[in-house]
Amino acid sequence: MNLWLMKSEPDVFSWDDLVRDGSTEWDGVRNHTAAGNLRAMKVGDRAFFYHSNIGLEIVGIMEVSREAKPDGEGKHWVSVEMKPVEPLPNPVTLKMVKAEPRLAAMELVKYSRLSVGKVSAAEWDVVLEMAKA
Repeated sequence: MNLWLMKSEPDVFSWDDLVRDGSTEWDGVRNHTAAGNLRAMKVGDRAFFYHSNIGLEIVGIMEVSREAKPDGEGKHWVSVEMKPVEPLPNPVTLKMVKAEPRLAAMELVKYSRLSVGKVSAAEWDVVLEMAKA
């Protein structure tokens, strides 16, 4: 299973919206690296849901429920379907992530504008540990 972090602006589509809807088409990604990450996702992969721009925090865990399919015209862009798994017990803010030395290499820190990034198993565990504090 691969692990990911996916960003959404909460005033456009929030964690609460995902929970209310039960699933969503994660589309509109127009960055080649992020689109490559979407293409690499497999059913059952997990992803952190990150509120970008407003909140700047990891708030929940999602699961890939359908793999990549074309999103719009052209061969470069794809979408996946995501469903909610569970909210984090406590949000993990970007400030907390940046202050944690074990997360210094996390793509959220290194590539702050990347909307769909990889998360290592070790990073995943650290974030979950922080969410329980």
